[in-house]
Amino acid sequence: MTATSDPVDAWMRAWRAELPEILFASSELSKRIMFLSAALDRVLRRELTEFGLTPAEFDVLVTLRRAGEPYRMKPNQLARSLMLSTGGTTNVTHRLVARGAVAREDDPADARSTWIRLTSDGIALAERAVLAVSAEHDAAFDGVPAEVIDAATVALRNLITSTPGLLPRDSAARNARPQGRD
Repeated sequence: MTATSDPVDAWMRAWRAELPEILFASSELSKRIMFLSAALDRVLRRELTEFGLTPAEFDVLVTLRRAGEPYRMKPNQLARSLMLSTGGTTNVTHRLVARGAVAREDDPADARSTWIRLTSDGIALAERAVLAVSAEHDAAFDGVPAEVIDAATVALRNLITSTPGLLPRDSAARNARPQGRD
């Protein structure tokens, strides 16, 4: 690899030589996004081991923390925002209840429903974990000029808003797409 190449360059060269008909205009972009995603996921997983959390548990904690006071959501809201099945969310929630990070509360307005709420320990854990993960993600980009990060951020935002079909079916961004784009 040269100083300005990365593993994706080698992958693309190999596919061009071996099976060029599988390559589309978006192929290199897709591979680069997957490469970055995998690298950032490794950073996330490494950092979460320090907190004894799985990525799914981390997602539940930070989703509830990001929701703002009183740091609670209905289980179906939580599942939708996490893109997990309700069963998967229930399993994660059980582990976090056992750990004392979240609590289930009856909904006084609906006897059939409950709330999932961060406990004070859960709030503290969520904040420590998200600060640590954010710092490690930032460190992963150490040395990258701010203007490169800003340009990539803008480009990826434009890409995401231009491809609502990749967003979850019930996401606000997907449902807000401009008319006449079908």
